[in-house]
Amino acid sequence: MVPGTAQRDFVYQFGKRSYDLSARTHVMGILNVTPDSFSDGGRFLDPERAAEHALQMVDEGADFVDIGGESTRPKSGSHREGADVVDAKEECRRILPVIRKVTAQTDTPISVDTYKASVAREALQAGAVIVNDISGFHFDAEMPKVVAEAGASAIVMHIQGTPKTMQDNPSYIDLFGEIAAYLREGIECGEQAGVRQLFVDPGIGFGKTMDHNLRILAGVEYFVDLGYPILLGPSRKSFLGRILDLPPEDRLEGTLASITAAVLKGVHVVRVHDVKEAKRAVLVADAIRRASKTISG
Repeated sequence: MVPGTAQRDFVYQFGKRSYDLSARTHVMGILNVTPDSFSDGGRFLDPERAAEHALQMVDEGADFVDIGGESTRPKSGSHREGADVVDAKEECRRILPVIRKVTAQTDTPISVDTYKASVAREALQAGAVIVNDISGFHFDAEMPKVVAEAGASAIVMHIQGTPKTMQDNPSYIDLFGEIAAYLREGIECGEQAGVRQLFVDPGIGFGKTMDHNLRILAGVEYFVDLGYPILLGPSRKSFLGRILDLPPEDRLEGTLASITAAVLKGVHVVRVHDVKEAKRAVLVADAIRRASKTISG
């Protein structure tokens, strides 16, 4: 199933920061400036409190902070109708003060979690240097141009459907092949526009069943041949809740188990809510992965 496993070196520049993404697994902290995110909605609506939490994640070891102003909580049995769509003006109102406050106090790279080109443009002007597009450049045709013109980086993620519909009986004939094809389309859009630094994210929980998510975790090295660093975000996701029979706030151990598995498979970045605990787990998993390379058959 895995077309190739040759690892590439990825040295990326983000403003004043240079990261060798191949040298270790990097940690991206999640900051939801929303009232309705599935895990922490409403906790960080105040810009001061949100900025403080972002800086706390940096102190705890976050290599990136991902700031979002629109929840992508899906429609499902546990989430009911899912999160509401937010217009660009409201999304900017939520995130721009936070991005400005955080970037004034740290050179840690800030990512903006949006699929709207107009929001991305404002966020990049405010100091963000990465756009985390859950649609992988498929929802807004202007997004690649906006990213390229700003000299920014982008995360190209896979989603089946939209946030409102993605959990309505998601199905695949060829799980890995279909995800890879979608990501390749996004990569081509980014490359053609002139985006020089891309990440790929197979989209755990975005149009996938529990079995799909587990298979992606077990075979994530399949995506190495896309030629870009792999980012994975299993943190507190509903498939962990189904396994553990626990609500989002009690899924830390499940999250740590899933990111450990991802690190051992060679992912470059893990996106998490609990930075301090994840950073510790990643350090140990990275050490084990390095040791495994010294074992001769």
